[in-house]
Amino acid sequence: MMRVTGLTSTSAMRATTSRNPTTVLVDAGPWLPVPPGGYGGLENVVATLVTGLRQRGVRVVLATVGESRLACDEQIHRFARARFEDMAQPYTRAVGVAHAHMGVVAEYLLGHPEVDLVHSHLEVVGPAVLAALGSAVPPTLHTLHWDPMRQADFYDTFDGGGRVWMNAVSDSHLARMPANLRRQAVGAVHLATPSVPWSAPPPPDAPFLVLGRICPQKGQHVAAMACRRAGAGLTLAGPVGWAHNPAELAASTPAMTGSTDLAYWESQVRPLVDGDRVRWIGTVRDHAGDDAKTRLLAGARAVLMPVQWEEPGATVVVEALAAGTPVVALRRGVLPELIEHGVTGFLADTEEEFTGYLSRVGELDRGACRRAAAARFGPERMAEDYLRLYRTVLDHADHAGRATELTG
Repeated sequence: MMRVTGLTSTSAMRATTSRNPTTVLVDAGPWLPVPPGGYGGLENVVATLVTGLRQRGVRVVLATVGESRLACDEQIHRFARARFEDMAQPYTRAVGVAHAHMGVVAEYLLGHPEVDLVHSHLEVVGPAVLAALGSAVPPTLHTLHWDPMRQADFYDTFDGGGRVWMNAVSDSHLARMPANLRRQAVGAVHLATPSVPWSAPPPPDAPFLVLGRICPQKGQHVAAMACRRAGAGLTLAGPVGWAHNPAELAASTPAMTGSTDLAYWESQVRPLVDGDRVRWIGTVRDHAGDDAKTRLLAGARAVLMPVQWEEPGATVVVEALAAGTPVVALRRGVLPELIEHGVTGFLADTEEEFTGYLSRVGELDRGACRRAAAARFGPERMAEDYLRLYRTVLDHADHAGRATELTG
């Protein structure tokens, strides 16, 4: 196991319900660095949360990949570099990566009783391993970032044993959880990202933007057709499968044979990309002293989200509003919780209505978008909300332990 050590812990006791945990292991998984420097909503949220926790006196051990550069008290990792490309590989390869990562997490927890709580973000493998370890490791909060029904065989029967608890990333996400998970959920916390410097509004004819992985759920083809009908420009930013740019896509196409994302790109998106009105620029990567993603967001006329599923968390909405950029979206999933219709964006019920709102973006106040992001989706709010859930998890685990003592 490889470890980067910072501050040393003086705690030798698990947290009690009367105070916040003093040491939390936050598991971001092995797929992308923290922060990701480009695509990676989950990893951006983890970076924001870890910073907020440490500002509140919590010692944070971050389980990630070795190339992560986020300030933390201790870093553990199995892999030196991000393994994002393995997510497009056959199951046997991807699941091996996830389990190898969790092996390091389990080894660390078994040898460090000073850790009070685990905050897991690794889908399926994280809660499965931690639940199997039971009382040998600390209580766990697992944040669900996706629709649990895509892993229904697991989540329909999952039993955290009073040690592993779930939270959603929106009220609508929580409401759609299967009954088995809702019984083990402790609440919902909206995602947050850091505030960004103010920049001048873009010109009225600036292109619209879709930022995120190109996949059927995001509906990039709907955005492209809407912009064509509206006579507006569109920038598509994000990877196709694990290819971050056209050169990587050309080189990796054989390896991604059978990929749903690649099939969607080839059949529905690429025919609409003309390199002029509709452009694909790949993943936007930040570099030292240059926040390229924020500049891209701030320079867009609006961010478009014609999502084709019940979006759970929508990090990009929070990022857009923080940059002062309104959002035009279909009314699905979390989006009505994040967007104030007619103030910070528009919510459409049909694709035709969605197209019509593109011509009305100039009515929206970009300053109102920034104010809403600061008031509702700031890092401080997310850190406090998670500390509240941590206390709830510790309280549940404490009561479960007492019940076992009384009946054992």
